Amino acid sequence: MILSVKAKPKSGRSEVIEVVKDKEYTIYLKAEAENNKANIEIINLLSKYFNTTYDNVKVKRRKTSRNKVVEILK
Repeated sequence: MILSVKAKPKSGRSEVIEVVKDKEYTIYLKAEAENNKANIEIINLLSKYFNTTYDNVKVKRRKTSRNKVVEILK
């Protein structure tokens, strides 16, 4: 499954919000957008949200942008 994700780093909370059913998500992150901390938190949150393992979540494109493409393997 391919998702479009909008990241909001340094927001003071960790939360996944579904914007468009099964396609677009907004993710609020406590982590800063440096040293890959935000991407790691995105992977952790999405793996819990979709009840899968850490290894089944991949940031596919736009790793340095707030708008990301993420793949969930099941």
